[in-house]
Amino acid sequence: MKNNALRNLAVTAIFAAVSAVLMFIQIGLPILPSFLKFDFSDFPALIVSFAVSPWHGAAVCLLKNLLHLFTTSTAGVGELNNFVIAALFVFVAGLIYHRNKTRTTALVGSAVGALVSAVGSVFYNHFIGYPLFSAALGIPMAGIVGMYSVILPSADTLWEALLIFNLPLTLAKGLASMLITMLIYKRISPLLKGKTRK
Repeated sequence: MKNNALRNLAVTAIFAAVSAVLMFIQIGLPILPSFLKFDFSDFPALIVSFAVSPWHGAAVCLLKNLLHLFTTSTAGVGELNNFVIAALFVFVAGLIYHRNKTRTTALVGSAVGALVSAVGSVFYNHFIGYPLFSAALGIPMAGIVGMYSVILPSADTLWEALLIFNLPLTLAKGLASMLITMLIYKRISPLLKGKTRK
């Protein structure tokens, strides 16, 4: 029992470090405002959520953002937003997977988690994330919406901006994490669980 707990902590810490490194490799897309970036930092948390528990997966999301605070450019608001949205994804996915540990359940759990995270990001950002961002950086909400309107003039309200831009981006990140996890999970899961493959 003690060895399992230590292994789980070690796995969580190692994958949090990997996730933090991946968070620095961000891809900007011309169809998105400059402050929205695509990265692959969530798939290590998804792996841990499957291999250990949803709580440990969420802990990876927390630790990677705590590490990222040392280089924050958003007064910590971006890291908070990333944690909430990523943790929602990996926790829901892991919760579903641990009810019946099959490949199909992993796919369903990841897809549901990605969808819940994407929809949740719209409401979270509208009521909490962007107001905090506006207050912390002194950018009026109209200025934030304006960054979206430059790309798509019809996106002239925060609701429209979040639905048109943020929701698809968050969903795409979740599905990309699902794909990477499905490709490598079976190969590394015995090692993460302290087992040897026969």
